[in-house]
Amino acid sequence: MGHEVFTWASLFPFLNKLPPHVSNAIIVSIILLIIVILGYRQLKRTEDEVVPGPKCTFRNFIEMIVESLSGIIVDAMGPRGKEFILVVGTLALFILFNNLSGLIPGFLPSTDSVNTTFACSLTVFVMTHYYGFREHGVKYLKQFVGPMWALAPLMIPVEIIGHIARPLSLGLRLFGNITGDHLVTAIFFGLVPLLVPLPVMFLGLFVAFVQTFVFMLLSMAYFSGAISHEEH
Repeated sequence: MGHEVFTWASLFPFLNKLPPHVSNAIIVSIILLIIVILGYRQLKRTEDEVVPGPKCTFRNFIEMIVESLSGIIVDAMGPRGKEFILVVGTLALFILFNNLSGLIPGFLPSTDSVNTTFACSLTVFVMTHYYGFREHGVKYLKQFVGPMWALAPLMIPVEIIGHIARPLSLGLRLFGNITGDHLVTAIFFGLVPLLVPLPVMFLGLFVAFVQTFVFMLLSMAYFSGAISHEEH
């Protein structure tokens, strides 16, 4: 019979009855919401300051995050990338903070569960087709037919399978890498709790950022393909 793993969520009466990936997702979402509220209040309070202060303040930290995400998205998608900053940035921060939470004892990252990773990938899947229909209307369906109507019976099943494979690959890739990294870290902590796990934790930090970046890049590629006029 397996033993229960301690989590900080078990200390809260409403969270201790939820599955670990759900409770951790709620905690991370609350932390992100607090950061957004504090950041918004700080920016409103200092909106007259054009030049930021020399010290590393909370305002500078928030601006650095927003500018970094905006820069990555616009560089990858072009000028129209500004339209996707909200959805891509939200997913990126949610995934990143969940990945990083796995490095803190007492936290089980929600990205360690396929339920969470598939929820993120299905969000990308739904939003991709939403943007596609918003941009092209019914003509968006033409990509499923192919270049020739004669090939439609062959192309339609292939295209449908290809589009369904996108959320599957996104969710499984993120789940597999985070689960593997979390498992390796836990094993090293169990065997040698001091010093030796430090390199593994640095590797986990690297994996957390890389997997978030990969998820962002693939999501932006799908969004760019949906609004592109070259294939429609």
